[in-house]
Amino acid sequence: MSNCDFQNRIGYRFNDETLLDKAFTHSSYTKEKRGRAGDDNERLEFLGDAFFNAIIGEELFRKAEHLEEGQLTKFRARLVCEKSLAYHGRQIEIGKHVSLGKGEEFIGGRNRDAMIADTLEAVIGAVFLDGGYEAAKGVVLRIFENRIGDAINGKLDNDYKTELQEALQAKGETKIAYTVEREEGPEHDKTFHVNLFCNGTLTGKGRGKSKKEAEQNAAKEALERGEGI
Repeated sequence: MSNCDFQNRIGYRFNDETLLDKAFTHSSYTKEKRGRAGDDNERLEFLGDAFFNAIIGEELFRKAEHLEEGQLTKFRARLVCEKSLAYHGRQIEIGKHVSLGKGEEFIGGRNRDAMIADTLEAVIGAVFLDGGYEAAKGVVLRIFENRIGDAINGKLDNDYKTELQEALQAKGETKIAYTVEREEGPEHDKTFHVNLFCNGTLTGKGRGKSKKEAEQNAAKEALERGEGI
C-alpha cells in the first residue's frame, strides 16, 4: 500500500509528506541506519499522544452530557489505551507502512500492539503539524467514530458474541457457528477472516489479528445488520 492509499484511508492529504514518512520511521530503523537523534517518530508520538487525549476528551465532553466526570475519565482511558490504538491502527493497516530495523522485523515487531499504537499517535502528531488541530481532530474522529459512539451509548466493553447469542436465543433455539474462511499473512502477522452462521445461514463476517477478534467482529456485524435478530 502506498502513502497515497494510506492518506485516502485516514481521509487526510498531507501538504508535507516528509512528516508522514517520519511518522512511519521506527527508532530501530534509524539506529540500524545510524541516523541522527530525532529522525525517528518518537517526538511525533509524544505530540500525537497529547492531542489525541485532548480530542477524545473534548468529544466525550460535548456528546456525553449524561456522563459524570468519573465516567468520562474512565471511558477516555479505555479509548486512548494502547489496545484501542492498536486495534484501530490495524484497521487502517498502518503496520504495512512502518520502516523497521531488521532485528525488530525478525522478532515480529510489525505486529506488536505497542509499535502500532505508537505509530498511530505519531501520525496524529504529523497531521497536527501539517494541518493544525482541526485536521488532527478530523482524522481522529473518522478513525475512532464507532468506538466513541460505543462509549457514549454504554457499549464500549460489549461482548458481541454473547449479545448476539442472547438476542437469538430469546427467539428460540439457535445454532451458532463460527468458521475460519481464510488466513492471510505470515505466521507472525496473520489476519483471520471468519464467517458467522446462524442455523446454517451466513449472518456476519469479521476479520482480526486473532480468531477471537475476528469472531467478535463477525458478531458485531450481525448485530448491526439485524438480520434474523
